[in-house]
Amino acid sequence: MNYLEAVPAVRRIDTDRDDLFAIDVVGHVTAADAENLFGLLEAAYALHPKIDVLMRLIDHEGVDWADVSDETLEQGKAHAVEHVGRCAAVGQPNWVPSAQSLLPASSSVELRHFEAKDEASAWAWLDARPLAPR
Repeated sequence: MNYLEAVPAVRRIDTDRDDLFAIDVVGHVTAADAENLFGLLEAAYALHPKIDVLMRLIDHEGVDWADVSDETLEQGKAHAVEHVGRCAAVGQPNWVPSAQSLLPASSSVELRHFEAKDEASAWAWLDARPLAPR
């Protein structure tokens, strides 16, 4: 597979909130996709000390976590605890219990899972809405 020709699994969603990081996660997530996601989050943290996150999981086929560096994963976890207020996961699988187990018990990050049919409730929970594609 030529990674330069592959469609990215992580795609930004424009929203009506500057401090909301919203993405679609489509299909299989390679290590390169995961590294890109962490880079996009770092850029969002640089612009806003606190952000909310919405992840729409579409036809999810897994993540190559074993191929992502331990340093990237540790930094990603630490920075999420520092910068993320609320995180809504929409669709399947429901990874919220796994994510909660990775966060320190003292973490203030609020994680919620929403079924795909309840996506509007996720947007309402975050007090946001997606903007129409241009």
